[in-house]
Amino acid sequence: MRDGTLRAEFDARGIRKVKLGGFDVDGVLRGKYVSLEKFWSALEHGFGFCDVIFGWDIGDVLYDNAKVTGWSTGYPDAHARIDPDTFRVIPWEPDTAAFLVDFVQKDGTPHPACPRSLFKTVLARAHARGFDPMFSAEYEFFVFRETPESLHEKGFRNLTPISPGMFGYSWVREGQHADLMHDILDRMSAFDIPIEGLHTETGPGVYEVALRYDAALRMADKAALFKTALKQLCASRGLSVTFMAKWNADLPGASGHLHQSLWRRHGDTTNLFYDPSDPQKLSKMARHYVGGQLATMPTLTALYSPTINSYKRYVPGVWAPLTASWGIENRTCAVRAIPGDEKSTRLEYRQTAADMNPYIAMAACLGAGLWGVEHSIEAPLEAKGDASGPDSGFEPLPRSLREATHLLSRCSEARVILGDAFIDHYVRTREWEVRQYERAVTEWELRRYFEAV
Repeated sequence: MRDGTLRAEFDARGIRKVKLGGFDVDGVLRGKYVSLEKFWSALEHGFGFCDVIFGWDIGDVLYDNAKVTGWSTGYPDAHARIDPDTFRVIPWEPDTAAFLVDFVQKDGTPHPACPRSLFKTVLARAHARGFDPMFSAEYEFFVFRETPESLHEKGFRNLTPISPGMFGYSWVREGQHADLMHDILDRMSAFDIPIEGLHTETGPGVYEVALRYDAALRMADKAALFKTALKQLCASRGLSVTFMAKWNADLPGASGHLHQSLWRRHGDTTNLFYDPSDPQKLSKMARHYVGGQLATMPTLTALYSPTINSYKRYVPGVWAPLTASWGIENRTCAVRAIPGDEKSTRLEYRQTAADMNPYIAMAACLGAGLWGVEHSIEAPLEAKGDASGPDSGFEPLPRSLREATHLLSRCSEARVILGDAFIDHYVRTREWEVRQYERAVTEWELRRYFEAV
């Protein structure tokens, strides 16, 4: 969007202030309000943003092992560039515009810790090969009658869900909370995050949302912004939301799936995953794309499943995938192929959960798929029936962040797909996360050992 067009939009909408933000490695949106005068200057020249956002963890604790910034550098400003194409008006702050930023180094190259810049680099590789990737994201999330204060007072235990019981796809529950449902649908649409579907899932107070598909970068922005926007929207109603992969051991986890396809970039718009002559309507390119994803899936798992809690979702007896597998319309697999027509044929990446960082997860699965296409990696035979069992014949996926991070650190394909600088930084952040967990004394340990040992 050009400067003149943007100024006209500001005047027409009565914009009086601007909010600028960028996502860190954990998917947290870090931002600030700026005046209009500051915004117009920053739009032209960029602006400084303290690079500590890449030097601390999800709890704002400084890493002791980061190299991109730290005590040795004095935590200087990183250079942030506003992307004018991300312009939105915040529906619950109607005089405030919102923009996302990309972080770059002094020489103008992408900052090695910036997730959005990482995804743009992978997208540039796809575009250079004549591909336009299309994505959609699905999230499951739990809603509670809690505030930030009550969450902390209760120690995040004994929380009150917005509704009790196991009511998947419940017309009744959706109707009982119709005001919230319509608020989500309408306000997200006004925030340029259109929703294709919204329904209850199985569990107390759990919902699933499907965001309408879009070009890859716009979809990543929408998927990342949705989490923050929903938390703000619900907070205005005295509610809280979690996107944890597994907030309660006795309840289902919260998945976060990525639908994707490749389209021809120039000339006629063609879905390159569709082949009408194939019995399953899948092209050879789609199969090679799957082949690349499956071949790298175990070693890239830390990118898809970034938290300690992510791996609590990987348990037998649910639909969270336990193996690097694929199948036609098979929800026990890590990749579900969805044959359709020339518009709808796509792949659903099911390893990811709602706690994913959309930029990093999309960069990894797109990069792995492109790697498969470039090297003509053949997909294994598709799974028939349950693909999660020990006798399935598919390679098992890592079951802890420690294991997944170790595999990622030794993965040469990851460095080809995403670059040494990002992988080095990301591995250090996950090693830090593991160390923080290993030194923690958990409630389980207290209950099990306090009196008995």
